[in-house]
Amino acid sequence: MGLSSGYFREALHHLARSGWIVRLKKGLYVLSGAVPGTIPLHEFEIAMALVEPAAISHWSAMSHHGLTDQVPRRVFVLTSARSVPRLRGAKAVRTDLPAVAGGKQGGASYPVGAATYQFVQVKPERFFGIEEVWVQESRIAITDPERTLLDGLMAPRYCGDFAEVLHGFEVRAPKLDVERIIRYALMLDAATAKRLGWILERQGIASDRLEPLGAVPMKGYRVLDPSSPRHGSYDARWMIQVNLPGTVG
Repeated sequence: MGLSSGYFREALHHLARSGWIVRLKKGLYVLSGAVPGTIPLHEFEIAMALVEPAAISHWSAMSHHGLTDQVPRRVFVLTSARSVPRLRGAKAVRTDLPAVAGGKQGGASYPVGAATYQFVQVKPERFFGIEEVWVQESRIAITDPERTLLDGLMAPRYCGDFAEVLHGFEVRAPKLDVERIIRYALMLDAATAKRLGWILERQGIASDRLEPLGAVPMKGYRVLDPSSPRHGSYDARWMIQVNLPGTVG
């Protein structure tokens, strides 16, 4: 273009301040909705551009799949990337969100326009259970309903709370792919498998179908809700302490 890098950066800065473009991350901008004739990018489309690989997940995926009536205030993004976008000069943003099994503590939040993106980093072998959906004119990767519910069992605060996750299981029950969700759970960790077994048993799933979950070895009891303190009764079959509100023990 015949422009110096300094002039080009200044021009981008001016366009961003004027509201014509929006900075996504270093070196990546998009036209804003203020430009006549343009359709603003959907939040999910922006998420796909921020990090690779990426999949809409947790509370955002619950909302998309109709597993919650609530509207999440953040866009949750699952990724196996070692590095995610951060504010210039900022260190990792720690939140009140807990560690994710197979991932990092907290995560990084990153604002773009009016939206805030919450990255949930996991190991590559745990980046699975992904499907593609069309949003506007783009194909978007998103965790499927079964993987989304399991993510809720591992980190309920990323999905509202544990009560919201249980509600999601109730909503999905008529269409739940039981074999798929069991297979996924066996690819994650023992505590998730046991929590899933406890829930499916109470949904009336036949005992023989739950045997793979029951056979997973685990030393010691795990709480049903990993975001709440230990209390409540013990379920010996699933090695679960049922720490739901109103339970005693």
